[in-house]
Amino acid sequence: MRRDRAFPFPLDPFQERALDALDRGASVLVSAPTGAGKTVVAEYAVDLARREGTRAFYTTPLKALSNQKFGQLRQRYGPEQVGLLTGDTTFQPDAPVVVMTTEVLRNMLFAGSPQLADLGLVVLDEVHFLQDPYRGSVWEEVIILSPPPVRLVCLSATVANAEELGAWLRSVRGALEVVVEERRPVALRHHLAVAERGRGRIELLPVLKDGGLHPEAARFDHRVARFARQPGGLRRSRLAPPRRTELVEALAEREMLPAIVFIFSRAACEDAVAQCLSEGIRLTGPGERAEIRRRCEAATEGLPDDELAALGYGEWLAGLEEGLAAHHAGMIPAFREAVESCFADGLLGVVFATETLSLGINMPARTVVVERLTKVRESGRSALTSGEYAQLTGRAGRRGLDPVGHAVVPWGPQVLATDVARLATTPPPDLRSSFRPTYNLAANLVRRFSPAQARHVLDRSFAQWVDRRQHRALSERLQRTWALLEAWGYLDRAAWRLTPRGEMLARIYHESDLLVAEALACGCFGGLDAPALAAVASALVFAPRVARRRLRPAPPPEAARARLGELGQLAERLREDEALHRLPPTRLPDPGFAQAAAAWARGRPLERILERAELAPGDFVRTIRQLVDLLRQVALVAPEAEVADQAALAARALDRGVVASGVLGVTRLEEVEEPLGDPAPPFGTVPQAGPAGP
Repeated sequence: MRRDRAFPFPLDPFQERALDALDRGASVLVSAPTGAGKTVVAEYAVDLARREGTRAFYTTPLKALSNQKFGQLRQRYGPEQVGLLTGDTTFQPDAPVVVMTTEVLRNMLFAGSPQLADLGLVVLDEVHFLQDPYRGSVWEEVIILSPPPVRLVCLSATVANAEELGAWLRSVRGALEVVVEERRPVALRHHLAVAERGRGRIELLPVLKDGGLHPEAARFDHRVARFARQPGGLRRSRLAPPRRTELVEALAEREMLPAIVFIFSRAACEDAVAQCLSEGIRLTGPGERAEIRRRCEAATEGLPDDELAALGYGEWLAGLEEGLAAHHAGMIPAFREAVESCFADGLLGVVFATETLSLGINMPARTVVVERLTKVRESGRSALTSGEYAQLTGRAGRRGLDPVGHAVVPWGPQVLATDVARLATTPPPDLRSSFRPTYNLAANLVRRFSPAQARHVLDRSFAQWVDRRQHRALSERLQRTWALLEAWGYLDRAAWRLTPRGEMLARIYHESDLLVAEALACGCFGGLDAPALAAVASALVFAPRVARRRLRPAPPPEAARARLGELGQLAERLREDEALHRLPPTRLPDPGFAQAAAAWARGRPLERILERAELAPGDFVRTIRQLVDLLRQVALVAPEAEVADQAALAARALDRGVVASGVLGVTRLEEVEEPLGDPAPPFGTVPQAGPAGP
């Protein structure tokens, strides 16, 4: 293929190496910094697949990233050539190029979908997600189970052990080229922002020089240490952490905007916008304000006025028109996507964002501010890792626009320039596997493979390849998983077959897969109308972010209370048996969203539901969408026709208003086609084996 026609710009050497490998018919793993141009490799591979007459699947870890990539590929190839599959949206699934979440492809592989028949390429964007403790197994399952002719293009942020990951991929997939690029396309400068009382000016101290601590930064650390040793010394030093508005003004004066300010709190992101507005910061002109308003109106077109009022549309728009915005998971997708669109095209000056913005979404900036070098985790507050710092600051520096990018850390009594230098210069950590045999995986191994083949699939995981000592641990866990499934009536190991319950479990893709299957088998969803069924099923998807402020959550609807009690008891019995089998416990169902789910299914207004549920709009939308996905699965696998009908009815009732809104301009289907089908095509290089049991 003529590359000068495919790309109207000169390619970097690492891109040329990757494209050469694709021309030879090999798969590739590309590890490069954010913004280096990894997408060029994926686009070239898609071009090759189209020329060869095969289909291309472009997978991402996030629905938001899938939506963004869908829009980009439609612009490149035309609206009729690109489809979208994200679990809750099915659009043109038979197109030659289909964008999807990685989970959707994994489900298709397990189910033996006919859509795999002419598949020639799979792009695994953000493949380093395979270390995610909750979802990482999905990437390994896709890599292991994809049919042999399929070429893989694996795109990753910089990882220390790319060669090791590539060696494993080669052992599983055959010919594969590892392409590592460590150089950033735009140089990055690291600064410590320091205020001094009474001066009214922010100083930006350089942190690094020639790969080590800058002498000016070293002198500052020494000065801080000297004052800290004296009682009240830091106060008398007049040093102070810069205020957000002061820092924004300082960046504007130095022509260092647009900027992303990472704040590890949703509420603080909103407060920062309000604070800047109240102190008169304005970063846009008349033309920019008009275009911002146009995009925001287009993004929210179709939402009724009462829902816009409940979402705070007026206040949100006021901030954007002045060039200021928040970006976090508590916002509805339409709001977030409008912010992304405006920022990407240079219409906004500052976005205050949580770290979710750093995960794949294309929003480069001239400057990135990291407000704190610590974050709250499940285990408590701890320091950022070098990998997390690199992920956040990777947004700084727009290729072709900025000669350099800037990373700024505001000074505080607990922050030293030495800390910033260490984060900026420490190599990223090695990528590690999080592969684990879930109940659904265990059922599908029995459903699709012989005993020896099932063991071989387990042996091919990245965890096994890196550390063969884990073989016994993983194998024993799978054996315990099969033992529990047999005890609960899902598996006959002597005959090596699934029972009808097991066949149902194999088609349920959910965090609490076995609990969902058992609830269906035991009748927990029977005899309920659609709103009550939505209320009961919501307990399987709802996970509150923090402890509820109210003493007691809103009581669930009367029609659902008995079944929610049964579901809770069922979960407790399952957890007791999981403890006996030394398996991780299934998450307990939480009825805290049941009232909201039933009310939304009944058509109640958004404002009242949000008020009673004490939920952020984005959390409400995300939970309802997860519930819709679960209900659609229930509609497909439920043994009783009545349950299947009510589940489908509930899914349709929930998928309305703000939940169904989007900015993609695609047709949302009433029913999502199930990407399942038998008979299954052969799964690649898994060897044939005899009937010996595991």
